[in-house]
Amino acid sequence: MKVLAGDIGGTRIRLAIVDVQGDRLRIGHEESFFSKDYVGLEQALERFAFSAGLPFDSACFGVAGPVLNNRSVTTNLPWIIDAGSIQSVLADRPVCLINDLAANALGIRALSEQDFHLVNSGRSGSCGNACIIAAGTGLGEAGMFWDGQRHLPFASEGGHCDFAPASDFDYRLQQFLAKRHGHVSWERIVSGMGIVSLFEFLGQETSAPEPEWFVLEKQSGNAASAVSNAALAGENPLCLKTMHLFLQYYGAEAGNLALKTMATSGIYIGGGIAPKIVRLFGETIFFDALCAKGRMQTLLQDMPVKVILNARAALFGAAIQASTLS
Repeated sequence: MKVLAGDIGGTRIRLAIVDVQGDRLRIGHEESFFSKDYVGLEQALERFAFSAGLPFDSACFGVAGPVLNNRSVTTNLPWIIDAGSIQSVLADRPVCLINDLAANALGIRALSEQDFHLVNSGRSGSCGNACIIAAGTGLGEAGMFWDGQRHLPFASEGGHCDFAPASDFDYRLQQFLAKRHGHVSWERIVSGMGIVSLFEFLGQETSAPEPEWFVLEKQSGNAASAVSNAALAGENPLCLKTMHLFLQYYGAEAGNLALKTMATSGIYIGGGIAPKIVRLFGETIFFDALCAKGRMQTLLQDMPVKVILNARAALFGAAIQASTLS
């Protein structure tokens, strides 16, 4: 069957017509839009549906935010997404919303080994629950319950849990961010906005003036990419230190999620940032921080860890879910 699938993020909207045969998917018409260019999902869908010709039976959208009763108030977009409103735009075809990380988790079924970068092989024959954590515009987290046959994703808003300082340095970072935001969640650190904040904090710690290029990149909204690109190119020591710190906190929270979900069969790293800096995952910073949980260190070292390289994972998951609607 043909379905309309969507991955609705804080930065980009990805929409596609997908032919679904079980866990085998074939992408047909696909388009990507900048979220900020639209006042709501309905407007983007009207543009997409016009060019796609509406050749589908049902639709599902993975949304970056909590989904309650087929409705979501998005976290990093000023949108309210309601399945009923979307259904009227899509000629009353069946529509559902799911959390974007639940969509990512579901989409893993449609991926192949070449779609992953292996960080840790883990214990041979590992089985049980899994989890996924994904830093991008924000920080998403989800669990994957093992029912004895396959993983069943469940959504979470764990990225908004309190950041817990574990050192004097962490405490100074927490205070730096608290002055800006009040509540300091893990998303304030492990995300694109987090990379920018970490660079600014390290500049304050070293009394270094904010570089002119950084000010300009912030104004254009590209500061996080500029910092990570400079780090990868070895052009700026402060940028490299920023990304090492980012990886340390990313690993720490990935380990927290893995323990809470008892993810013995795997920890998946999704989102838009990890594939772009995948070379840095070859260093030990991320995995060392993931495993640094005292008496649980050995348990975590036995868990497989993989970076998802395929940017369509959430789109695939939404397509699989849409195929169950009719």
